Amino acid sequence: MRELREFEKRRLRHFVLRAVCIFVAVLFVVIVAVVNETVSLRSLLPAYALPVREEKELRVHFLSVGQADLSVVEFPSGELVLIDTGAGSWKENGELLRYYKGLGKPPCTVVLTHDANDHTGGADFVLKYFDVKTLYLPFFETFEGKNELEKRGIEVKDISRYTVIGDETAYLLCLSPRSGDSGDENDCSAVLSLSYAGVQVLFAADIPASREKTLVEESLLDEGIFDSGNFRFRLGETDVLKVAHHGSDGSSSEEFLSAIGAKDAVISCGAGNTYGHPALGAVERLRSYGMRIWRTDELGDILLTISSDGTYRMESGYLK
Repeated sequence: MRELREFEKRRLRHFVLRAVCIFVAVLFVVIVAVVNETVSLRSLLPAYALPVREEKELRVHFLSVGQADLSVVEFPSGELVLIDTGAGSWKENGELLRYYKGLGKPPCTVVLTHDANDHTGGADFVLKYFDVKTLYLPFFETFEGKNELEKRGIEVKDISRYTVIGDETAYLLCLSPRSGDSGDENDCSAVLSLSYAGVQVLFAADIPASREKTLVEESLLDEGIFDSGNFRFRLGETDVLKVAHHGSDGSSSEEFLSAIGAKDAVISCGAGNTYGHPALGAVERLRSYGMRIWRTDELGDILLTISSDGTYRMESGYLK
């Protein structure tokens, strides 16, 4: 009986030893694969369960990426455009990939509004893990990796006033900067207007009040000054404003807010950030012009849905 027990113990030890050896071998293979980028742990992340986009709807996802900026536009055609890429933290990149999976991982276009890490820090990740077909850069930037991206089949283009992305039904139109503009990064960041079914969304990037003033003055001089052929924009017909510079007090001037007359304002900002965004003065100015305020630090990701009949709705708390 004692010999039988000793035999069983030896069998158990051998089994445990073999199991440990197999586990170590598998772990070694996985580590080597990850290091050599044969396998990405991010590829194992589950997709977000997003609401189904109905036929002919256009959607804009204002993602909560802390004190950074990232918006995703879903055109009715299924085309996807990312406006900026966030700061590129591990957590944000993982959530963005889950979002992309939830949208079905379609081919996409990336627009970088200006060279600031809170807008472009995630660009390397997006260009590596997303099916990017075109990358738009502000005209005043130089990009050392252009040739390498073009070898991978990613077309690199400049963006400045009158650049259009989309078709005559639904399109993004660049309003600023003009070719030849000079100034700091924020002043020359790309301002975009999204138009669909009579609804206009204005993405003000990080422009200060001085650039807002220029846009208002140009619009007063000629209301069609921003039009590019059949692609039309009217500053005073803005419905939704993506607030400039995370709600900085140096933006969202009274002159600008009065001119655009938007009904809703989205502020991309992080909870407890050290920059004081959004500033109380900017928030009060937005409210004084009757705008409903949607903040990512309070609401998380925010979804704007525009229907083909020209109505739109905004919501938060929709991720599963």
